[in-house]
Amino acid sequence: MFRVLVMGRNMRKVLLTVGILVGVLSTGALAGPVTDEEKQYCAHDYRQYCGEDGLGSNLLRDCMNKHGKNLSEQCIKALVDAGEVTEAEVERREKAGQ
Repeated sequence: MFRVLVMGRNMRKVLLTVGILVGVLSTGALAGPVTDEEKQYCAHDYRQYCGEDGLGSNLLRDCMNKHGKNLSEQCIKALVDAGEVTEAEVERREKAGQ
């Protein structure tokens, strides 16, 4: 019985570890890869506003969203082209002053 209990604990650790890895990998996948245009046209904006956030991370996406009204036009176009934001959302935010 002790052996089954120990094996049960080990199995829970394995399942927990697998669950954490799946969560981390799926979160990273949501952000999508950084395009060459985003790297080229958003580099200054990235360093100025979000340099502490990892490239391709959801934290970076949130940070760039927060600073949307301050981003360069070239960066915004690169983000639209990469599918990070839609033209309609950019226009809506411009009208709202965001």
